[in-house]
Amino acid sequence: MPDTSELPEQQGQVSDAVKGNWVDTIAPEWTRPYLRLSRADRPIGTWLLLLPCWWGVLLAALHGGDFGRFDIWIIIACAAGAWLMRGAGCTWNDITDRKIDAQVERTRSRPIPSGQVSVRGAIIWMALQSLVAFAILLTFNRYTILLGISSLVLVAIYPFAKRFTWWPQVFLGLAFNWGALLAWAAHSGQLHWPAVLLYLAGIAWTLFYDTIYAFQDTEDDAMIGVKSTARLFGVNATKWLTGFMILSVTLLATAVILSLSDKQNPMVMVIALAGPWAFGWHLAWQMRSLDTDNPQICLRLFRANRDSGLIFALFLAVALLL
Repeated sequence: MPDTSELPEQQGQVSDAVKGNWVDTIAPEWTRPYLRLSRADRPIGTWLLLLPCWWGVLLAALHGGDFGRFDIWIIIACAAGAWLMRGAGCTWNDITDRKIDAQVERTRSRPIPSGQVSVRGAIIWMALQSLVAFAILLTFNRYTILLGISSLVLVAIYPFAKRFTWWPQVFLGLAFNWGALLAWAAHSGQLHWPAVLLYLAGIAWTLFYDTIYAFQDTEDDAMIGVKSTARLFGVNATKWLTGFMILSVTLLATAVILSLSDKQNPMVMVIALAGPWAFGWHLAWQMRSLDTDNPQICLRLFRANRDSGLIFALFLAVALLL
């Protein structure tokens, strides 16, 4: 007889989770369905939500020429907030998509369609995560608090976007990169044009990586009528992804230039500007490795975008040290 002890459906594991993750191995058993609902077993989403926040605070500090103790708190608070709000957002997404998820091979093992968590339990879990995240948001200035609250509109709309537009990745980008604006405002108390360009660069980046991600589900999406840029672009995906890559790099570089145009240390500008190009190099490497017909490669490249975002953040941090 075949060994079924490792089947995701039997152990409650989600099919596209990182193998051997901490949720499936060391987390208390009673917490696992809720942690899976928050995607704690798939940390890449938290990284992709967090990294624009770190870009925002680091570039704002470069723009203002100052970095203090409160900026360290912004970095820590954004990490905690990203984990919580990504969890709350994914919970909301799974509540609204529970019937669709049950029809897609990759998602039918998620906690709600697989019966691990009830809808009522998911709503309570979403509320708890949101309340803790809101408590963290209250440590910032009023302008940042209002920005944070306003982002909830985008979070609420996103799960429905694939039902009415071929561009749901745009709505994901609008929501996932809001942290660039929020962290900039937390440091500066207001927004400047470089923050807006940083936000737009993040949206282009999201279109890049989430289109790659969406290629995992094109067959199932076509059968149940779910829209995505992967289905829209089809065989022309390489051209579109190249365009998103170029747009993201260009916007990042422009944001850096506008932030540092009045700084007298040329080495700061050189190092900070190297960030967008190193970021672009990593995206180009992904393009060379991409096979849209291979779901495993698509998932691996999607996860690799954590490194893309960290590369840009690292160059900003080095420039700030100077």
